[in-house]
Amino acid sequence: MSRYLILALARCQFYPQPSCYHDSLLKRLFDVVMSGLLLIFFSPLLLIVMVLIYLNSPGPIFFPQKRVGKHGKLFVMWKFRSMSINAEQCKANLLKNNDMLEGVLFKIKNDPRITPLGRFIRKSSIDEIPQLWNVLLGDMSLVGPRPPLPDEVEQYTSYQRQRLEITPGITCFWQISGRSEIPFPQQIEMDLHYIATQSFWTDFLILIKTVPAVLIGRGAY
Repeated sequence: MSRYLILALARCQFYPQPSCYHDSLLKRLFDVVMSGLLLIFFSPLLLIVMVLIYLNSPGPIFFPQKRVGKHGKLFVMWKFRSMSINAEQCKANLLKNNDMLEGVLFKIKNDPRITPLGRFIRKSSIDEIPQLWNVLLGDMSLVGPRPPLPDEVEQYTSYQRQRLEITPGITCFWQISGRSEIPFPQQIEMDLHYIATQSFWTDFLILIKTVPAVLIGRGAY
């Protein structure tokens, strides 16, 4: 029996009732303490990357982007800029090259909008480190479904919208299982399975498994 079929069967048993852990004081306390410590730990790397982006290509160092959070609330998610400054304007011309054939996501393996430095920081997930600030603010959690774009949510079915029931995260089940290699329908199943079964130990294990997933870089582009 495949892993995805097992997750689908789990849905029949658990969904749509979410685990109470997602609203717990323990999860929020863990998020605040860990994100604060990680920001301090990564501060030398953050400064180096900021200088490199400034020297590497014209434009801002950070890329703020509107994302959809818990219960559909919009917030600004922060990343290091990894693309040229006209990336959003060029997107319409690249839609036909989308590698994510199933679902609403847009990903291209060799996206021409990505700068040489941007390709490295995306592959190594360094571009995501500023999202620790979002965790401190409470817009995101360390672990949870990845926050979607507003235009993606507009295409969601009512079933897929269940992934918006909790605070989005930096890492999740499908991020440690292949990231962009996981088809969108399976991403949804994994997110909903997490929502129904999450716990402190589940979060802890996902965070531990995120380290080798980042080092290997599978599905990151």
